Amino acid sequence: MVKVAVIGGSGYTGGELLRILSMHSKVEITLVTSREYAGKPISLVHPNLKGILNMNFSQLSLDKIGDKADTVFLALPHRVSLNYVPKLLEMGLQVIDLSADFRLKDPEEYKKWYGIEHPYPDLLKKSVYGLPELHYGELKGAKLIASPGCNATATILALAPVVGNGISTDLRFISDVKVSSSEGGMKPKEGSHHPERENAIRPYEPEGHRHAAEAEQELSLLAKKPVKVSIVPHAVSSIRGALASAHVWLNDNYDDIEIWKKIAEFYHGRKFIRIIRGGFHPYPDPKYVIGSNFADIGFAQEKRIMRLTMFAAIDNLVKGAAGQAVQNFNISRGFNEDEGLRTPPLRPA
Repeated sequence: MVKVAVIGGSGYTGGELLRILSMHSKVEITLVTSREYAGKPISLVHPNLKGILNMNFSQLSLDKIGDKADTVFLALPHRVSLNYVPKLLEMGLQVIDLSADFRLKDPEEYKKWYGIEHPYPDLLKKSVYGLPELHYGELKGAKLIASPGCNATATILALAPVVGNGISTDLRFISDVKVSSSEGGMKPKEGSHHPERENAIRPYEPEGHRHAAEAEQELSLLAKKPVKVSIVPHAVSSIRGALASAHVWLNDNYDDIEIWKKIAEFYHGRKFIRIIRGGFHPYPDPKYVIGSNFADIGFAQEKRIMRLTMFAAIDNLVKGAAGQAVQNFNISRGFNEDEGLRTPPLRPA
């Protein structure tokens, strides 16, 4: 059994980590921290876990964590993980960070997108970007895993087959991502407060969303040349889920079956990728991945103007966060990739 600690367990992502890890046959959850709720039952904050995880939140003590954990999941805000990751690695612990603090390889990108001088550029080189569909081999035995952002995950998974199979020579893409309210976190803000969010279809960060840095980094590595991606998120009133509609300009005409085959070839053997085409629900829809680690991939062509749109639907809290982090953990530890993640999507949801 691997002893696991979850640091920052009181938010939505922390709660999903606990839900998934509680079903994992190779894991013992030994420590869950929360500064705000230390000493109080986990079920007070996450009532869905009542009777499943009978533990209290604890204060974080780095002195004690080495005795309690082999792997530490960090579900902390951006810039906060910087305070803990180096120390945890020095203690010989595996770290899986769900913040953006170690996702980008170029320290200069942190100045541009996050307004900080990254204090540990050496660790940026050592971290593995935790998108298993692109970095499966590198994840094996990894000590520092940087799990991707949800909008970046959807965008990259939508566009990777296009870039990887050379479907388009125009390597400039626009990804329109419809995102649910849970992306805003558990603490309500003016824009995420229910009366302000319900019935809304609201663009945000349309002049440059920071997850574009991850998408450009990963797709450029795949293309072996610079790729430019503009991500325009739109807040919608759903609770969970994200749908990326990524637009591509084609140079040649393709039959639909050719594109389908190229997507299938690119994702061959990837357990959590489902290709959606035809039937009663012909295109990916987040409604049908809710609660699961699946990413549904699809496409549509407008042949008149040689436009291809790639779709990726995910649950932002699972494949976009906690589930993908556990998937990375499984691969790094040599477990079955889907251990703890065999939950099918909920329907209706």
